[in-house]
Amino acid sequence: MIDHTDPLDLAKMLLQIKAIKLNPQNPFTWASGIKSPIYCDNRVTLSHPAVRTTVKESLARLASEFEGVEVIAGVATAGIAHGALLADFLGLPFIYVRAEAKSHGRQNQIEGELGLGQRVLVVEDLISTGGSSLQVVDVLRQNQAIVVGTVALFDYGFEDARKNFEEKNCLYKTITNYEVLLGVALAEGYIADEEMEALQAWRKNPKAWM
Repeated sequence: MIDHTDPLDLAKMLLQIKAIKLNPQNPFTWASGIKSPIYCDNRVTLSHPAVRTTVKESLARLASEFEGVEVIAGVATAGIAHGALLADFLGLPFIYVRAEAKSHGRQNQIEGELGLGQRVLVVEDLISTGGSSLQVVDVLRQNQAIVVGTVALFDYGFEDARKNFEEKNCLYKTITNYEVLLGVALAEGYIADEEMEALQAWRKNPKAWM
């Protein structure tokens, strides 16, 4: 396992494989309706073995910073694959948590076996406001699990996310983040100097950006 988590390395890889795309001139539209100069699809990392290994080992390094992890929980759907990779690497049980319970069969919301009082680390692909991750945290706590925290590949660095995790008393750590990404993108020629201001302004107030 790598002995450090280098946010610069993963930021470079995400740009190289086009898991993250930056386009201030022609922004993307998120499902929420927010116009964004960045689009992040960390599922793309699964198709690149070297990147996938870096992600897995980096998540394992982050996981080692949480005490007594007994179970890895993926956030459906984007966190399932990365969570399963991490659980396999660490030799730990894996579960995943749906946004809502199934309407058929056993009507599970938590898939897999979770014992009472087990210490669970939540895995997400990215953190925006933290809504989907914290919904999983709530479900796990309602099922008498002890949530030790959340890890993810990427963090937009929104103040809302910091506040939301703080309110839920849930620590979160990510391999890399938006600020690091912008520095790498500028240094590597993915964006020009004049585009940096627009990209930084979006992060400060994404809803009012356009």
